[in-house]
Amino acid sequence: MNHRYRIVSSLLVLALLVLPALSPNASRALGAEAEEYDVVIYGCTSAGVIAAVQLKKMGKSVVVVGPDKHLGGLTAGGLGWTDSGNKSVIGGLSREFYQRVKKHYDQPSAWRQQKSSEHSRYRPNDDAMWVFEPHVAEATFEQLVKEYDIPVHRDQWLDRRPPGSASKLGAALVRDGRIEMIRMRSKRLYRGKVFIDATYEGDLMAEAGVKYHVGREANSVYGETLNGVQTARATKHQFNHKIDPYVVPGDPSSGLLPRVHGDSPGKDGDGDHRVQAYNYRVCMTNDPSNRVPFPKPKGYDAKQYELLLRHLLAGSRHVFGKFDPAPNRKTDTNNHGSFSTDNIGMNYDYPEASYERRAEILEGHKRYQQGYHWFLANDPRVPESVRTRYATWGLAKDEFKDNGHWPHQIYVREARRMVSDFVISELHLRRIKPTPKPVGMGSYNMDSHNVQRYVARDKDGKAYVQNEGDIQINPGGPYPISYEAIVPKKSQCTNLLVPVCLSSSHIAYGSIRMEPVFMILGQSAATAASMAIDAKQAVQDVDYEKLSARLLKDGQVLEYTGPRGGGRVFKGIDVKKLPGVVVDDVDAKRENQWSESQSVGGFVGKWYLHDNNENKGGRSVSFVANLPKAGAYEVRVAYTANPNRATNVPVTVHAAGGAVTKLVNQTKAPPIDGTWVSLGVHRFDAGKATVVIGNKGTDGHVIADAVQWLPK
Repeated sequence: MNHRYRIVSSLLVLALLVLPALSPNASRALGAEAEEYDVVIYGCTSAGVIAAVQLKKMGKSVVVVGPDKHLGGLTAGGLGWTDSGNKSVIGGLSREFYQRVKKHYDQPSAWRQQKSSEHSRYRPNDDAMWVFEPHVAEATFEQLVKEYDIPVHRDQWLDRRPPGSASKLGAALVRDGRIEMIRMRSKRLYRGKVFIDATYEGDLMAEAGVKYHVGREANSVYGETLNGVQTARATKHQFNHKIDPYVVPGDPSSGLLPRVHGDSPGKDGDGDHRVQAYNYRVCMTNDPSNRVPFPKPKGYDAKQYELLLRHLLAGSRHVFGKFDPAPNRKTDTNNHGSFSTDNIGMNYDYPEASYERRAEILEGHKRYQQGYHWFLANDPRVPESVRTRYATWGLAKDEFKDNGHWPHQIYVREARRMVSDFVISELHLRRIKPTPKPVGMGSYNMDSHNVQRYVARDKDGKAYVQNEGDIQINPGGPYPISYEAIVPKKSQCTNLLVPVCLSSSHIAYGSIRMEPVFMILGQSAATAASMAIDAKQAVQDVDYEKLSARLLKDGQVLEYTGPRGGGRVFKGIDVKKLPGVVVDDVDAKRENQWSESQSVGGFVGKWYLHDNNENKGGRSVSFVANLPKAGAYEVRVAYTANPNRATNVPVTVHAAGGAVTKLVNQTKAPPIDGTWVSLGVHRFDAGKATVVIGNKGTDGHVIADAVQWLPK
């Protein structure tokens, strides 16, 4: 039941907000109608809606409050090609959402522009559907709030402190480590026993004084390998031609082209303030009856796309790479390639910016992206084959009708991230470190989009454009997400849960930040909130055994026992039990991007490295051993065989007598214990000894696993 408190005095309200030490009785003297609920959820995202449903199922009063007019965040905002990862770990209300979507598409009436049999992602025997139109997702969320009678207060903006303000007066009234009430710009007030911040930006978390981080941490902070600046590993969504960065090619004095940054990219692995790129996931169609031509945005500037034009004229045709098909001849169009829909480098101040500044950033992204589509479909300099094909596409007439057929939600790939007592890192995703108190699971690649575009130089000093920041590394299978990562430090706030801007490093968040996971964590946060209310305790003190039991009862998946890499489950050979001197790939030095895998058994340690049959000549792994004494050693190399492997992998042994390169046929099973092949006996000096596995000139996938030196 909602309890309302009538106006007494606006001056008293001001005193209340400024002086948090006022008595509980005085806190009820409000300057506007204040509504009280068991739980107040700030944010109309998918996580916010699912959290509200769970709370209603548990008998709690709840309200969803947020600045949005539409429900569902990005799930209803254009991301119809769900980044689901391993679907077997998506359970509970999150899976129910996709099951409801499937029921919609089970109806013949849902298929207007094509037959269900013509869409590859509609599978009649599946329990859920993971690809859908935006309006179907939004209708599903609306159905949920109607079915569970959930009040949703839209267009309600938290009355945030100005960025950089030293004032203690914020939108959240916090006393004795608890949020008592939050205030909107509209002057509406909401009181709750527990609060949930379900926004992509973490605005309520910040207003409550909870510690957070923006940008990329250095690898050294959490012992990671994929965080911070990434130039060497950023090989995907890259320029595959050396494009001159200057307005007048070859003339630095003419200045840089638009959308090329002049700063140094920084040193690989170092932290910085930068944020991975955002974009709108545009719903497009090539059905003439439902197509709206791409609009030419106000303020359109063709010079913004000169770099794209140069790459197209050099032969690139990347612009059609991510027209992922949604039902009824539509797409979820995503960024792809060197210069695409990601507005690289234009969002660094978005996470902490004022609403007014955010609006400017969003308008800039919209202008850039609409201009991108218009340019490709209309500019006569674009190669005719590209321009003609692009012009067959347009915006979907029956989507986002109140917003010019343009998505109402930008893809905030990361903003603030809470810093709690437990911070999820790459090591937890790889299961190198244990994760306590799981309340859900993730499984998607550790995925960071590009962060900046800079000027690089070849060996002759010639300048060309490069992108920096893109990382796409599989964590090796599903991983647990800790309850401790969705609650703040107890010393900072005891009645707030944060299922979206949770406590995570940049690169770990790159995997966690998927919409199904946000819904999973929204349900878990709501369950914990209900239990904290019943027990009259801090959210940090919720009994985990009782929490996990309820989550499992409600269909959540907290543990995964299936294959880590797809297929059978393989366990690596213990390095410590091997004779001689052994260097595993985890201790080797990688040149450019290698993927970890466990798909084929017989490997040493936690996994083996895989070049993905890409960037031939650009990737190598150096294994450096510390030999105790000089002498003769047999050198063995470990790899996992497969028919798709290279027959001519170059392995170079740097011995006392010089470097010797031998070719290894990795399609054949290793002759020694099914793991090793011998490269012969070589003499080494005491100290450092190096073996390098490369992929130059190879005719298939290259594996780098371990190197063994056996004294003779």
